[in-house]
Amino acid sequence: MDSFDLVITNGICVTAGDIAPYDIAIKDEKIVLLAPSGSLADANATRIIDAERGYVTPGGVDCHVHLQEPAMFGKGTSSDTYETGTRSAIAGGCTTIVGFAPQQKTEPSLLAALAATHLRARGNSYCDYGLHLLVGNPSPQALSELAALRDTEGVTSLKIYMTYAALQLRDDQILSVLLAARGHRILTMIHAENGDVLTWLTSQLEAASLFAPKYHATSRPPILEAEATNRAIALSSLIANTPILLVHVSDPGATLRIRAAQTAGQPIFAETCPQYLFLTRDDMDGPGFEGAKCVCSPPPRDKESQEAIWTGLRNGTFTILSSDHCPFDYDDGESGKKTCITEDFPVGRFKEIPNGIPGIETRLPMVFSSSSEGRLSLTKFVEVTSTNPAKLYGLYPKKGSLIAGVSDADVVIWYPEGKDRKGLDMTITNGMLHHATDYTPFEGRKVGNWPRWTVLRGRVVWDRDGGGVVGEKGYGEFVKRGITSYMLEFS
Repeated sequence: MDSFDLVITNGICVTAGDIAPYDIAIKDEKIVLLAPSGSLADANATRIIDAERGYVTPGGVDCHVHLQEPAMFGKGTSSDTYETGTRSAIAGGCTTIVGFAPQQKTEPSLLAALAATHLRARGNSYCDYGLHLLVGNPSPQALSELAALRDTEGVTSLKIYMTYAALQLRDDQILSVLLAARGHRILTMIHAENGDVLTWLTSQLEAASLFAPKYHATSRPPILEAEATNRAIALSSLIANTPILLVHVSDPGATLRIRAAQTAGQPIFAETCPQYLFLTRDDMDGPGFEGAKCVCSPPPRDKESQEAIWTGLRNGTFTILSSDHCPFDYDDGESGKKTCITEDFPVGRFKEIPNGIPGIETRLPMVFSSSSEGRLSLTKFVEVTSTNPAKLYGLYPKKGSLIAGVSDADVVIWYPEGKDRKGLDMTITNGMLHHATDYTPFEGRKVGNWPRWTVLRGRVVWDRDGGGVVGEKGYGEFVKRGITSYMLEFS
């Protein structure tokens, strides 16, 4: 009989296309066999885990994660390093992330920005990771480096911004990026908000002495996102329908424009995030400065918008659901959210609040729990949180699947229904999380499940009932990515 490194028996496997009871055998970091449920219970294996009829899913793939980035917007620096952010990831069932290598406007080279990010990440990660290039300066040198990024460095995606003074690209620059990216079959991610109108609205609010955190949402009304989304789609169509991904979509108007373009046959992909499913703009209207804990861009909208985003997940408008983990400490006046509080501005200035929230660990448990409540099917949950991200970013089928002989042994084992879950039907608190951030915007929210075990390339790295984080810093590897499967038809 064959020997295995790990066997998972008596589980109900969920993929993007199927739910069925299987045992999983793992050897040399790969899934090597799927067998009838219970048939491997007595296999020759170094370790056997009895899933007790709990669901077994591919490891989560989170392709929108900001870690240990240099300050680019004035005040505030990331509270999570690659070490602490990826530690938090595995505790929440995420086995692969894709972070960002930021190129600032003053830097001519993308390759230099990538090298600097590798120095921060290498040897520090608990989970596997890839990198996107964040393009602040699409100089001739930068665009000439795209071939090397793809062929040598294994980086096949870029992100550009239509807002923020430190990063905003004009339309002609966006067209240049899209043209170059298309030529090298590199996917372009776009943060779509109208930066010029945003700046004007902010100045009007400040002139009226409206500075509190809740006015962050007022300065970014839905029309800014809808207009910029429409413009991004129009620009991509001008460059022969170049595929683009609209990131962190929050607005029903933007969602409708995306859906219309997809229906017309344009290669438009979209991402949304848990903050647009579980938070609203009312969460930014807490007492004093409390609302700053939920300041991110685009801001959370209203309840009706939440429903539209859930519908977009169910009907396929949204290809992926990422965390957009972008953490800043709250109670920190040196590098966190409270850097904008002064004697003259006791509730801060919304335009200077470091922009982003933590969420890498809570993404999967919160959405998985919603699946059990009928919000999202389990297969759709796997599709948008694991399989589609892997496909979109050139990681599939190595990641995001449970294919014998092909897929890395990245697996999440959930608690079965009816099991004594040791407090799992509980309230999320920051104290239970493994990031380095001093708060979670989801404090007080109930979840019905949590990863019981997280397995990365055949090694158990999270064992909730047997020590918590049992993986090691540095076990996570950099993953070179191929061309996204959605780009293969384009040249």
